[in-house]
Amino acid sequence: MFGKLLPAPMDGGFRMENYWVWCGSVIRDEDGRFHMFASRWPKWLPMHPGWLVASEIVRAVSDTPEGPYEYQEIVLPTRGAEYWDGRSTHNPHIVKHGDTYLLYYMGSTHPLPEPASGEGFGLDDPRCIVARANKRVGLATSNSIFGPWKRAVTPILPTRPGHFDSFLISNPAPCMHDDGSVLLIYKARQYEGNVHGNMTIGAAYAEHWSGPYRVISDKPVFPPGKIHIEDPFLWHTKDGYELIAKDMDGHLTGEKHGGIHALSVDGLSWELSANPRAYSRTLRWEDGIIRTMGNLERPFLLFQDGVPTHLFAAVSDGKQGFSDAKNTWNMVIPLTT
Repeated sequence: MFGKLLPAPMDGGFRMENYWVWCGSVIRDEDGRFHMFASRWPKWLPMHPGWLVASEIVRAVSDTPEGPYEYQEIVLPTRGAEYWDGRSTHNPHIVKHGDTYLLYYMGSTHPLPEPASGEGFGLDDPRCIVARANKRVGLATSNSIFGPWKRAVTPILPTRPGHFDSFLISNPAPCMHDDGSVLLIYKARQYEGNVHGNMTIGAAYAEHWSGPYRVISDKPVFPPGKIHIEDPFLWHTKDGYELIAKDMDGHLTGEKHGGIHALSVDGLSWELSANPRAYSRTLRWEDGIIRTMGNLERPFLLFQDGVPTHLFAAVSDGKQGFSDAKNTWNMVIPLTT
């Protein structure tokens, strides 16, 4: 698997005043600097579900993988309700093939007025319902880490009526192969009225990152009811694939929202590893104090020279997850190699 988790630096990762920050994905550029692509949305909206209607993907930079990362720019801003990703961009995952940077993400839209500061907004708001149903996975490309970024005109993965991914598609987890082909694991829900069905995980494949992407799993790759996970991150090994993800119920690791570790030969048939607990929400920090985070989600491994060196995760300071959180940020945990 990957290395043992070391104490987390107190000032590491990426925070922004007056913003909720989530979904950190990091890559090293040609000059050796580290760029984090992250989601942010204003704190005058609730953390959840504010991201559905106001998230935007930004870029921050650091000279070291630990950070702290300094905000640079908005990468994928809002661009109008008429676009499939016009009202929200979220779940960034940055990779590179050859000379091209590839930014996978979730986008959504809705045709209703945007929320205003001081206005109530929640899960039963029509904007939330429509935006949730419009969640799709997209791809933006650039020949430079600084952009400009060219977005795909349409989502790279549409929903499929009558299947487990008929309602929404999000949380892209791409695994780039040397030949340019991509195995893409994603989160999906089935259509069940204007809410959604149970969370499932699907798999798609493209012979080249430019597409087309086709779903290769007739059924979810993790059996619903047995393996309930979210936020997968996967990588290629000499034996196949490995994956870490959030244990939604705690039945797999003994800790609700802890991390699982799974193995696969082909990316379709997965088994939990002999020691399936990959990480915990309870962490040791560099000041010697052990803290249990309200959330520890969206895990991302930074690989350097083929070796995982750092685990990034979106965290909150709440006692009951993000429902009572005052702050969220992307933290970093160094790994032994």
